[in-house]
Amino acid sequence: MLNLTQNRSSIWVAASKDQILTPTAVALGKFDGVHLGHQRVIEPVRNFHTQDNIKSQSQHIHSTVVTFDPHPEEFFSGQPRSLLTPLVEKIECLQGLGIDQLVLLPFDRELSALSPRDFVEKILVQQLQCQKISVGEDFCFGQKRLGTARDLQVLAGLYNIPVNIVPIKMDMINLPANDGTIDGQENRISTSLIRESLSLGDIPKANRLLGRPYTLSGIVVTGKKLGRTIGFPTANLQLPQDKFLPRQGVYAVRALIDTSPQVILGVMNIGNRPTVNGYSLSVEVHLFDWEGDLYGRKLVVELVKFVRPEQKFPNLEALKQQIRLDCVTAKHVLAAG
Repeated sequence: MLNLTQNRSSIWVAASKDQILTPTAVALGKFDGVHLGHQRVIEPVRNFHTQDNIKSQSQHIHSTVVTFDPHPEEFFSGQPRSLLTPLVEKIECLQGLGIDQLVLLPFDRELSALSPRDFVEKILVQQLQCQKISVGEDFCFGQKRLGTARDLQVLAGLYNIPVNIVPIKMDMINLPANDGTIDGQENRISTSLIRESLSLGDIPKANRLLGRPYTLSGIVVTGKKLGRTIGFPTANLQLPQDKFLPRQGVYAVRALIDTSPQVILGVMNIGNRPTVNGYSLSVEVHLFDWEGDLYGRKLVVELVKFVRPEQKFPNLEALKQQIRLDCVTAKHVLAAG
């Protein structure tokens, strides 16, 4: 459980009902990734207090994203779930969208047992004091996910709360030529499709669906310093435990150090380092044309393109030669934009 905090991003994070800033205009969903589809759901509440609305003229209505903690799938399975956007990243994304508040509803047996009607009355009306709600057309809620977006529209209407149902956003690039339809799960922008793309190493597709580069963000920690001995020093990233990692291998990347606006190009390896008998997964970044101490500093790495899978080499010299080739490849990729 988090306490209500006002962080550097000036967005309120509330994890219990007595911490919520009310009244609210609410976007409801899991929002892992805050991808282009999620952004369409969030947009109506982001603009709510700037629209010509009688209530908003007399009082501030807090634009609010409401999601669940833990993720419902983690609650029901009992297994940890990796996330495209762990909490800190989600906060940063929502701040960039101009959201006032993030509410984390504690997802437990009590919440999961609420009927759709009780969810509307107890959570949306009483706790959140909703003035407007926005959901995707595939939104489900209440016990056993029995409530649909249309049900929400009807139930909220009993309290004179308008519900905006946002159509599913499609990945138009993937549509077959001369196809007059846009049906099909494979064309829907979704968290699962982005996870699949990352697992396959299809970074351009994942970035397109997100509407921004997929990033790995963490603190630089001390490693074995093997890279220095072969002429390619690397920064070892300590990532949030629940961060979703893409396919193991080598990537062309752009990096930002701390809050500096300077973009530094480089290559990154995600894997177990089989050539040197590595036994644990590591994320290592080699920055081009960079000298300095990065230990303890935050590094944000934007993935641009997958270069090759991880592989085991017969000796360090062969590994060194391949890293040279990886750097050349990455520089060509990055120079192409």
